[in-house]
Amino acid sequence: MERPQKMPKVAKVKNKAPAEVQITAEQLLREAKERDLEILPPPPKQKISDPAELADYQQRKRKTFEDNLRKNRMVVSHWIKYAQWEEQQQEIQRARSIWERALDNEHRNITIWLKYAEMEMKNKQVNHARNLWDRAVTIMPRVNQFWYKYTYMEEMLENVAGARQVFERWMEWLPEEQAWQTYVNFELRYKEIDRAREIYERFVYVHPDVKNWIKFARFEESHGFIHGSRRVYERAVEFFGDDFIEERLFIAFARFEEGQKEHDRVRIIYKYALDHLPKDRTQELFKAYTIHEKKYGDRAGIEDVIVSKRKYQYEQEVAANPTNYDAWFDYLRLIEAEGDADQIRETYERAIANVPPANEKNFWRRYIYLWINYALYEELEAEDLERTRQIYKTCLDLIPHKQFTFSKIWLLYAQFEIRSKQLQLARKTLGMAIGMCPRDKLFRGYIDLEIQLREFERCRLLYEKFLEFGPENCVTWMKFAELENLLGDTERARAIFELAVQQSRLDMPELLWKAYIDFEVALGETELARQLYERLLERTQHVKVWMSFAKFEMGISHGQADGSDADLNVRLARRIYERANEMLRQLGDKESRVLLLEAWRDFERDQANDTIALQKVLDKMPRRIKKRQKIVSDDGVEEGWEEIFDYIFPEDEMARPNLKLLAAAKMWKNAKGNTDDTSATTTTTDESTVEQS
Repeated sequence: MERPQKMPKVAKVKNKAPAEVQITAEQLLREAKERDLEILPPPPKQKISDPAELADYQQRKRKTFEDNLRKNRMVVSHWIKYAQWEEQQQEIQRARSIWERALDNEHRNITIWLKYAEMEMKNKQVNHARNLWDRAVTIMPRVNQFWYKYTYMEEMLENVAGARQVFERWMEWLPEEQAWQTYVNFELRYKEIDRAREIYERFVYVHPDVKNWIKFARFEESHGFIHGSRRVYERAVEFFGDDFIEERLFIAFARFEEGQKEHDRVRIIYKYALDHLPKDRTQELFKAYTIHEKKYGDRAGIEDVIVSKRKYQYEQEVAANPTNYDAWFDYLRLIEAEGDADQIRETYERAIANVPPANEKNFWRRYIYLWINYALYEELEAEDLERTRQIYKTCLDLIPHKQFTFSKIWLLYAQFEIRSKQLQLARKTLGMAIGMCPRDKLFRGYIDLEIQLREFERCRLLYEKFLEFGPENCVTWMKFAELENLLGDTERARAIFELAVQQSRLDMPELLWKAYIDFEVALGETELARQLYERLLERTQHVKVWMSFAKFEMGISHGQADGSDADLNVRLARRIYERANEMLRQLGDKESRVLLLEAWRDFERDQANDTIALQKVLDKMPRRIKKRQKIVSDDGVEEGWEEIFDYIFPEDEMARPNLKLLAAAKMWKNAKGNTDDTSATTTTTDESTVEQS
């Protein structure tokens, strides 16, 4: 039975605290350098004096190399060192034997081939080297290094035909681009232009890249073959077609023509490229085109380039977000400036095809102006009335009128039909609009149209329909009455105002009453206007109504011959102020009462002759005090205190003793027990309220 293997004991470190003196790795290396601990003494030099000693040395050395190879034949450095040592001993045949053995061991190793061939060339064994290179490129034809070395050797031996033959063998394997360029440079060194051209012809089809076609064209240009260079560029454009063409080919082509002073050709190339290339691959093309026009073009040419660039930018914007209607507006404005009707119509059709994604009016507000601009262009610029009419009808059919509508479209269409002398069609359109989606703007637009046509009976009918649709609209009542007044029918206008003020719901009643009063004042019906003020005060006790009433009394004329109108007006206005003050005091509206007293004070100051009345008003002016009151939430919870401003009127102060007397009488009555508990609680509350005030 085997015993279990014991694990070695690990020394336990009792004190794990850091040492007082810390030693770093840098310090250890520095000390080792200072002490020369890593420097080994050089081996002793051995001097060989006779052939026997040399033979013995060589035998021992060869035995060492052979032992190393027997240990591991796959270590390439052993073979290389062995062969190079034999070469140093001038044993070329032995070295060649070692290289051959190494190749038998690992014939795919590139280093062995290179070192082997280098030895043969160094020792001027040309045929051996040529044979070796031939074997190498046959076994591994994809190793370009062999071909480079082979051709270089043949060229150094001035064997141009042999080098060309090697190049041709190499090109049959369709190598990388640099190999073809090396072949071209080889032919150019010997002035073989036609051969170099033939190589380029094969090269651009083996590696069909734009840069290679450009190199071919520049080769032709550099050797003075201008027509040949132009032909290469044209062939390149045809070769790549519209699907695989790149902007750098056109830029190179244009710069070539620019160098030949063919500026018209340059413009044609740039325009062709901009028309056939995708818009997202023309940024550098625009830059080059702009630079060319700034250097050689006129004002029109520069503007043409800028317009083309802006078109490209707008195309990018609308492609990224088709519902960006502001970009469409800018794009259409640019297209319209050029004046191409077909392109303008095509762009408008593309723009209006992008219907908003949701049936909400906010999304349609900008979109609807595309239709308006389209219709205006067809009417004013293209002068195609039938097409304009069709645009308006298509737009109206597109809008979901049950959810929302655009009164502007209906009115613009009606105005267009009037300009086209189709009055009945315009009225029919507006009537259909009012029937489908009655809107205030539609009614007003239709009424304005009939007023311009002096069709007042139609206006009356429209106003009646308008008021049936919205009887609470005060502006409509006022406009209707204003129309009747302009027509001279004051009784009808007054009846309209009477119907208006009797409506139960009005959006701006104060505006309507003011218009009614101004109407009566303008007619000189002072008594009727005063009655209107009285009727209005029965409905509301607003301080501005009282102030307007007082101002009205000051401005009327009573027709007194002795000039006593002013005194009478002052008395009437003062009476209104007194009534207003008393009414607002009863209502307890302190802020309104303060505004009234300030207006009354200013009024009395204007009457410089009556200081007693002014002092009377000043005695009524309140004083302003600051008070604190509790803040109570909606749930009845107290949330703290806040400071407010309050007004104390002298008239209220004078009435306080009477309030105290009444409170004392109630307390005496409660003490007698003649009232119930509820009355007692109310009296106590009233008393505390009076005391606080």
